[in-house]
Amino acid sequence: MSRRRRLRPEEVELWERVASSTERLGPARKNLVQPEVTKERRQVPEHVPAAPKHEIMPFHVGQKASHSGGAHDLLAPIGDRLRSAPVRMDKKTHSRMTKGKLLPEARIDLHGMTVERAHQALRSFILRSVQNELRLVLVITGKGRRQDDDGPIPGRHGVLRHQLPHWLSIPPLSQLVLQVTSAHARHGGAGAYYIYLRRNR
Repeated sequence: MSRRRRLRPEEVELWERVASSTERLGPARKNLVQPEVTKERRQVPEHVPAAPKHEIMPFHVGQKASHSGGAHDLLAPIGDRLRSAPVRMDKKTHSRMTKGKLLPEARIDLHGMTVERAHQALRSFILRSVQNELRLVLVITGKGRRQDDDGPIPGRHGVLRHQLPHWLSIPPLSQLVLQVTSAHARHGGAGAYYIYLRRNR
């Protein structure tokens, strides 16, 4: 037979408070179980201080917030990220490329393709361009169609536009690509990318 656990002093205190606030519904019973009280009872403070409350600053309707909660998007726009990427090619050539002064030697348009088909087409295009010893190619993704109702959760517009830099940063294409930048307006702007390839050794 298992032994009954003795109640701690704070449990006894709680029991007595609950018991004193109840009313008897029926005739008294003789065999009611009473909690065992230990001989040494620690002093339990009657008043426990409440946790400090956060102060709410006064606010009036129409008043501007004092601080900004920040943007919902954790990542910077794709164009900003590409511009801040380190330059791994000749700086003079890079400057001419971003100004649209270099003519792409080949181009591919991924408009209307599914993500899977676009990925396969891009991979084949890059591999073929390297075999043909091309250096600058243009990939057109489009800016993406903006829907009328995005729902409560904001989403990215232009799935291919955001996926393409990722595809180029992983094998096997990452070993073939030297630089990726957004195209100049005359070659498609934000809806296209310049891809500068490594020399075919």
